Amino acid sequence: MDLAYQIQGCGTPLVLVHSPGVDSREWKYVAPDLARHHQVITYDARGTGKSPAPQQPTSLVEDVRALLDHLKFDKVSLVGHSMGGQAVTDFTLTYPSRVEKLVLIAPSLTGFQHSRPFIDWMAQVNACAPDVNRLVEQSLSGPNYRVTMSSSERDFLRDMHTMYMTRVFSEWKSYEVVWPMPPAIERLEELAASTLFIQGTVEWEDMHRIAERFKRVPSIRFEVIEGADHMVTLTHPEEMAGLIIKFLEET
Repeated sequence: MDLAYQIQGCGTPLVLVHSPGVDSREWKYVAPDLARHHQVITYDARGTGKSPAPQQPTSLVEDVRALLDHLKFDKVSLVGHSMGGQAVTDFTLTYPSRVEKLVLIAPSLTGFQHSRPFIDWMAQVNACAPDVNRLVEQSLSGPNYRVTMSSSERDFLRDMHTMYMTRVFSEWKSYEVVWPMPPAIERLEELAASTLFIQGTVEWEDMHRIAERFKRVPSIRFEVIEGADHMVTLTHPEEMAGLIIKFLEET
């Protein structure tokens, strides 16, 4: 295991998988609350925080499996944010016996076709490369960061984003992520774990379309945090942690 990780608290294990563009510090407000009830594991995904940069195509699913194997966890509950949510969804479909419960926070979804406005926006962001400062400012001016960038968490998010972009262009040798096939969007009915889906109200329209797809999951609950954007982990941590704890404690 070459990924940097931290463990807080005790009790049943709960692994948190962060969003792209940041690192495991995005859980700095949420993890302590969860650790009062569970053993909480946070880690820096490959190429972020203190973890080594990818030198070849990466499997986020197999990185989760390797971490669980290293920690000798047979079964855990998983929390994933954004692409972290995509990773834990695919992990649960690939290794269903290893997941107790699943929490998805504004997740992306393997196989989902994004709308033209979102695709055009991403093209504008990518066109700023390799100028890290322009990349960061263009990315964080997106509508899905509107609330956070007007909050006291603005500088913290910008710092994480800058560190991420700097490492991408100075250390990463591969940008390819390998996902299991067939894509998760075709298999959501097979998602066996009881699932909680959390999102804010300030998001791209695509997030609402993804939520619609997840209605095919046999056992799923949806919670909406009013006034939160994509970085709900930073701006509404207590409300979000409360929803997660309540869900995990239910039998």
